Amino acid sequence: MAGPVAPDSVASAVGITKAFGPGLPALDSVGITIRPGKVTGLVGPDGAGKTTLIRILAGLMSADAGTVTILGGAPSERLDDIGYMPQRFGLYEDLTVRENLTLYAQLRGLPGEEHEAVFGRLYQFTDLGRFQDRLSGKLSGGMKQKLGLACALVRTPRVLLLDEPGVGVDPISRRELWAMVGELTEQGIGVLWSTAYLDEAELCDDVYLLSEGKQVFTGPPADLTRRVDGRVIRVTGFADRRRMALTEALDRSDVIDGTIQGRAVRLLIGPGVPIPDAEALGMGSDTLIEPAHPRFEDGFIERLGGGPKGTSALATSYREIPPNDEPAIEAQGLTKHFGDFVAAGDIRFTVPRGEIFGLLGPNGAGKSTTFKMLCGLLTPSEGTGSVAGHDLRHAAASARASLGYMAQKFSLYGDLSVAQNLDFFAGAYNLPRARARQAIERMVEIFDLGDRLSVNAGTLPLGFKQRLALACAVMHEPPVLFLDEPTSGVDPVMRREFWMHINGLVQKGVTVLVTTHFMDEAEYCDRVTLIYRAEQIATGTPDALKAQAGALGQIEDPTMEDAFIALIEEQDRRHTQGEAA
Repeated sequence: MAGPVAPDSVASAVGITKAFGPGLPALDSVGITIRPGKVTGLVGPDGAGKTTLIRILAGLMSADAGTVTILGGAPSERLDDIGYMPQRFGLYEDLTVRENLTLYAQLRGLPGEEHEAVFGRLYQFTDLGRFQDRLSGKLSGGMKQKLGLACALVRTPRVLLLDEPGVGVDPISRRELWAMVGELTEQGIGVLWSTAYLDEAELCDDVYLLSEGKQVFTGPPADLTRRVDGRVIRVTGFADRRRMALTEALDRSDVIDGTIQGRAVRLLIGPGVPIPDAEALGMGSDTLIEPAHPRFEDGFIERLGGGPKGTSALATSYREIPPNDEPAIEAQGLTKHFGDFVAAGDIRFTVPRGEIFGLLGPNGAGKSTTFKMLCGLLTPSEGTGSVAGHDLRHAAASARASLGYMAQKFSLYGDLSVAQNLDFFAGAYNLPRARARQAIERMVEIFDLGDRLSVNAGTLPLGFKQRLALACAVMHEPPVLFLDEPTSGVDPVMRREFWMHINGLVQKGVTVLVTTHFMDEAEYCDRVTLIYRAEQIATGTPDALKAQAGALGQIEDPTMEDAFIALIEEQDRRHTQGEAA
């Protein structure tokens, strides 16, 4: 249904309501305005209604009530002016880059005589010209997103709808996507960018925050950030107790959110209460408290009622992993060849009991290959590895039995119900029947899965998929956890709940190997290694890598994401100098 055009807009919606059966509506009287030449952010927790709203704007779904206007008409009348990139873009993985573009050009009615000129412009815009004959299934995550964007642009739209384009994409590729979108807005295109990354929301001109189908904030990101001015603190000086310090702080009534930043803890204090001093926090006599710069994420978390408390019910019920002088995880020269291609070369690190070790790197760098070799999912071409004292070459089955594995995309069976997934993994880990029943009951209670037991896992909101995946990975109480992009696309509240559990498990002696593209998560690691072009280019604590990047002189006080990008750019510079020498 079309309605009056909002002033200075290319698209607008008023009073949008949509329900999918009885209960809470997916959208409850939501409105939005997309302005030309601007990026409008759409943020909110899982299940907030973001994708439903985007589909209504794109004309793929009708609203139960409300009006939608695209350039003065209904969406169905303006399809040629709308570019739409869904969260899981419909690329055909057995077609090449060029064949995908040709298909979408035909679907959008682009005349054949215009294909070459349009494709050439898109190749230059996305830097995909070198890969036009590559199967899209063989592209890295970042290149797939670029191709998805190119397919949405085969006919230049005036309204571009992007549903979480940064999910699963490394920081360098995300910045490239933002640069490309910046070029589009300079042409006057109005962009709607849905995201779970709140540093992206901070870059938008306006933000619409949804929660449980309701609109809870509208305006420039800075307006939400200002609401927590003077209430964010950075706490240091509590020796090597950062996980315990965060747990104890979050259990306080005056602290509504907190995260780890290297050797420090960052806390958001509730409204109307004084900032606690070092004595009140009880973290030790050397504790230092200083004001921290508020971020959009702080305002977001507060507007949704705060994050989870600190004590993990999962960790409370978990067994204590006994001390052991042997490394819990060890990689000794791990190398993997696929023909002449080196996917990972001479990877070396050790992880002692009760630590978190992070594998970081751009898409296609080799971190997932390293991860899979240590999981026993890939056989190394050279080198050895061990998990919980079991050699991967000679005792792979024992090594796999000693770990819990969680990957967002592959660790659940979507056609099985929640209960069937729990039953399956209890059997896969050879839990005796009585112990399996107790473990399943415990997981259902801890992760609040009781009213979803009969629901197919594939239809769960992303946050509940994550809960179920973690439950399946830990029900046999392994001493080692392998987490492969465990929170990709999950909203900040759910991410905090996840890391609350992981921090608690590590305090019980569990050892964790994690890959992530979300650089704030890397701050939770005791050490990280940065892999690029199949090589380790830096290894150390998060603070050490930030200091290493700061020493390059480009950024005075780098974030972990700044460090990631700066160290990779420095490696590229050295590589270029080496080739020129």
